[in-house]
Amino acid sequence: MDSSSGNSTRFTQIQNSGSDEVLIDPRKRKRMQSNRESARRSRMRKQKHLDDLTAQINHLKNNNSQIVTTIKVTTQQFLQIEAENIVLRAQMGELSQRLDSLNEMINSMNNNSNYFTENHCTNGTSGVYIGT
Repeated sequence: MDSSSGNSTRFTQIQNSGSDEVLIDPRKRKRMQSNRESARRSRMRKQKHLDDLTAQINHLKNNNSQIVTTIKVTTQQFLQIEAENIVLRAQMGELSQRLDSLNEMINSMNNNSNYFTENHCTNGTSGVYIGT
């Protein structure tokens, strides 16, 4: 018996991209088909992962843009409040100086008033105070 005829039952004929016919073992053909499917699934997973990463990049870019906008607005508000604080501190300094000046004037007037009542009498005599 010819060995090629025994093997011919184990092989099937498929046609390549040319006119050549090649004998391939059914297990090998099944394995090749399984490998193609596995490669296809792998490409699909890779593409899904890439799509997920692209979506995540877009989401993070949007978040980053919102954060940058918030920082700019907050910085602007901070600068405005800082400018107002500078003005208020200057006004407080001026008002403190005016208050000190007015207190000095009051103290001076009180001292002069005390000096006058201690050194002048009310009935025209000096040096002696006569109370009624």
